[in-house]
Amino acid sequence: MSSTITKLNAPLTQAFDFQPSSETQLMPTPTRNTLAQRLVGFETLTDALEYAAQGITGYNFYDARGKLRSILPYSLLRNNARNLAKRLVGFGLERGSRVAIIADTSPEFVELFFACRYAGLVPFAMPVPVNLGSHGVYVQQLKGMLESSQASLAFANLDYINFLAEAAEKVTLLEWVGTPAQLNELPAQEVTLQPNQPDEVAYLQFTSGSTRMPRGVVITERALMCNLMGIVCNGLEITPDDRSASWLPFYHDMGLVGLVLAPMVTQISVDYLATRDFAIRPLQWLRLISRNRCTVAFSQPFGLKLCTMRVRESDLKELDLSCWRAAGIGAEMIRPDTLRNFAEKFASAGFNGNAFLPCYGLAESTLAVTFSKIGSGFHSIQIDSKALIDKRMAVRLQAEGRKSNEFVNCGRPLPGHIVKIVGEDGQPLEERMLGSVLVQGASVMSGYYNNPVETEKALKPDNWLDTGDIGYLYDGDLYITGRRTDVIIVNGRNIRAQDVEELAEQQPEVRSREASAFGVNDEDGSTTVVLVIECRLTSVTERHALIKRLQQLVYMAFGVNCIVELVPPHTLPRTSSGKLSRFAARQGYIQRTNLNDQLAVVESGDR
Repeated sequence: MSSTITKLNAPLTQAFDFQPSSETQLMPTPTRNTLAQRLVGFETLTDALEYAAQGITGYNFYDARGKLRSILPYSLLRNNARNLAKRLVGFGLERGSRVAIIADTSPEFVELFFACRYAGLVPFAMPVPVNLGSHGVYVQQLKGMLESSQASLAFANLDYINFLAEAAEKVTLLEWVGTPAQLNELPAQEVTLQPNQPDEVAYLQFTSGSTRMPRGVVITERALMCNLMGIVCNGLEITPDDRSASWLPFYHDMGLVGLVLAPMVTQISVDYLATRDFAIRPLQWLRLISRNRCTVAFSQPFGLKLCTMRVRESDLKELDLSCWRAAGIGAEMIRPDTLRNFAEKFASAGFNGNAFLPCYGLAESTLAVTFSKIGSGFHSIQIDSKALIDKRMAVRLQAEGRKSNEFVNCGRPLPGHIVKIVGEDGQPLEERMLGSVLVQGASVMSGYYNNPVETEKALKPDNWLDTGDIGYLYDGDLYITGRRTDVIIVNGRNIRAQDVEELAEQQPEVRSREASAFGVNDEDGSTTVVLVIECRLTSVTERHALIKRLQQLVYMAFGVNCIVELVPPHTLPRTSSGKLSRFAARQGYIQRTNLNDQLAVVESGDR
């Protein structure tokens, strides 16, 4: 690590980036290209970039106020990446060595990512901190990724280099830590860069860790290009007139594959707003779509909900969202009301509900598995809750007044992929039967890096990927009902954690995404439902009233008793992609409970 310390003490210079002179007005890369669009025939990422670099389209980066701060045409990306690659070669690493990059929304990350591929190295994106109060947790997360990936190099910009340096202090295999600017100061080697091969590893994608510690998904060039072709040709039906806009983080699989790599392989321009800037003012994302006439933009459901809640009625007059033809939705459970509310709110701004494009995917299958039909909007089915719980069967609601669940149609598999539903015995189930979702196809990962135990759990014979999700097929289309680890089994009853959380979020004192439900095992082996709520109430009377009301509602809805714990805001742990982590919430609850028990014993002894 001595070389790491030396480099960290080197002078820091301006990040390697394209900036025009002060006399030049910065303009975004155009939508219409000078290059004939090509969607197929690329075997590797660098093959695709070599072609895209012949045109005039590229990446555009905007600040929190919606001002264009930097552009990165694919031609410049290609040149910068190749120059950086010749500096990376100077480290003398073996082909396939891992390189960690903290993935802020910047040209530097994209350049480094492609520089690694040109140099025959395997990059992986690490998250930016969710909030400044999670310093220790964030550093530990980085350290875990560096160790499990056996990374040789690690990069971060000036905002995050101190976090990275702290995480790297005791990582023995790491040879060098620094900024993109420091790399650019190193001498370029006079070498011929060797082309990549389809069976080589393209990158590692660390899972966000919703239910366990992050694992590095190994994605080959072949799997990546297969998935990208399915997304752009079959899922989105990309044309030369398309343009994308995104706030999704570059360290998330939907942000990286769907909104960084997919635009490049189709040679279309894309406009970026940093995730943290979107969270503060989601209107800026909609303004980008409106102003630049973007046609393709994806979001997690909570992003649409944020837009619906935060954008004022007076803001709608300045928006024209009629250009938005593919409003992709995925990455978490899709709630129909979220889509309906968004469509209703932005109808006056020209948004067409037929643009909704629900899809399903996961990092272990590169990104996408299924797409609904483009241009047809979203479709859902009301399912009888009793039949779903008791018979594990999706039965359309026949009579009004009966309890129901509504699930969104996520569409059919991409070409060359198969989805099947299996029971607890691993045998395939008939349509409309609820079970585990398995996927087979060329996009499926080769495994988790350096983790044969988890790989064996996820990959079944004949390379069937166990997604960990629960769902059913209905007329050939996939419907996701939840995560298998998110199902709480109490006295033989399967209770979805999402249902308990939604029930809590309907109360005026509970905000969206501030409730986490899970099961804990008692000493006798039975399971108890626990509901942890981030609460701002200060009155003891009001807090007790909320607890009692939530317990009554859970019992009335599911017939089980429930422990309700109220905790301060920002207590519930979140993953790198911003989702609540039920696994970590459960661990936190158990730790707090054990501590309280220990304190009670100490206090009784003192008395």
